[in-house]
Amino acid sequence: MRESTPLLHNANKIWGRTGAERTWLGSLGASSLVFLAPVGTIVVYIVLTFFEGSLSSFASSVAEEGLDAILVKYTPRPTFEAAFAIAAWVGFQAILFRFLPGKIGNGQYTPAGHLLSYRLNGLSAWIVTHAVWGALCWFGLFDPAFIARNWGGLVATTNLVGVLVAGLAFAKAYIHPTHPHDRKFSGSSVYDYYMGIELNPRLGRDFDLKLFTNSHLGMMIWTLVDFSNMAYQYQTLGHVTPSIVLLSALQTLYVLDFFVNESWYLGTIDIAHDHYGFYLAWGCICFLPSIYTIQAQYLGLHPTTPPNVYLAVVFAFGIAGYVMFRSVNDQRHQARLLGHQCRIWGKPAEFITASYATTDGRQRESLLLCSGWWGWSRHANYVGDIVFSFCSCALVGSSHPIVWTYAAWMAMLLAHRCIRDEKRLEVKYGDAWVEYCERVPWRFLPGVW
Repeated sequence: MRESTPLLHNANKIWGRTGAERTWLGSLGASSLVFLAPVGTIVVYIVLTFFEGSLSSFASSVAEEGLDAILVKYTPRPTFEAAFAIAAWVGFQAILFRFLPGKIGNGQYTPAGHLLSYRLNGLSAWIVTHAVWGALCWFGLFDPAFIARNWGGLVATTNLVGVLVAGLAFAKAYIHPTHPHDRKFSGSSVYDYYMGIELNPRLGRDFDLKLFTNSHLGMMIWTLVDFSNMAYQYQTLGHVTPSIVLLSALQTLYVLDFFVNESWYLGTIDIAHDHYGFYLAWGCICFLPSIYTIQAQYLGLHPTTPPNVYLAVVFAFGIAGYVMFRSVNDQRHQARLLGHQCRIWGKPAEFITASYATTDGRQRESLLLCSGWWGWSRHANYVGDIVFSFCSCALVGSSHPIVWTYAAWMAMLLAHRCIRDEKRLEVKYGDAWVEYCERVPWRFLPGVW
């Protein structure tokens, strides 16, 4: 692995993220999101905590008192307990990330030609984390409902931490970049702060900030938030409802799948394409725990009792969505491992060979899979993911729109990611990508989109 590579101009010079000058409109959009996104997480907390999850009640109060008055009145403040808990959490996860053994996986070639290796110990870290949490709760050393009881302070503090980490990443990109030729500058400091400059910033040789933030700070806390709200429900009701049990089971399956297949994540757009800025840093530290767990937060505060038949059907559809999601990704993973020796659905896999150049001037090849799910649509994995997310929201059994936020977000995120990814792939692969789109014409659902 070369630590520095001369930057060359070639046909793929904008593969990674465009380096073109940003317009004032792009900068305005980035600055708006940097301000509005944290406010959005605060509003979600306020609606769930003080308005019983009702957006209409919240809107009525805003109309009467004004948004500024509502925010001043209900916005949570950082607390010592929350700050201490977050510091302990980050420190503990950093120790696990750095020292737990794990197999070594490789990412994809970066635009500058680097092939980075990663220690994949997420599953071990998840097991250790939850075992320690369980032991502390069992022996009465830690309140299992601590997260739910201190949620306001945690949301406020993670907002600040996420903004700070993004700022430090922005400064690091200028002062001490890990791979200088993989940086992208847009001409707008605001946009660069939001989208990031460095592709794979690291502390030392192998402490990858992007993987650590997403895997150990974001995905790792998801199940603990669910379990804490389940504990809170038990402490207040004296029992737990089937809806929160099934929700936690479904989302635990999803999180465990992420860690079991952590090597797959190295090839996703998050690691291989997106640069590390506010979008990923704040997003994983604050947005993911705040928004992806809305269903558990709602059920912890406002338990529901949908009919068992309804819950069973929704849970079954959620499992089906997960199975589809896993099957699609497994096919791609097998194709990458076995190449032309791969068989899918009992037949030899079909490929289109695509060549591309990295900025070190080297020509490389990728195989575009055209068999199985990947011959059915270009992003069938997103379909399974969306089905899963809607089912996890449906398990709440509430008509309040706020409980559907996670599903709506995933649908928008994946649709936008699909379009953004395909633009990048067209630049990267050129005519081979055009040929692939002609062979597999549908993005999501055949006959729909």
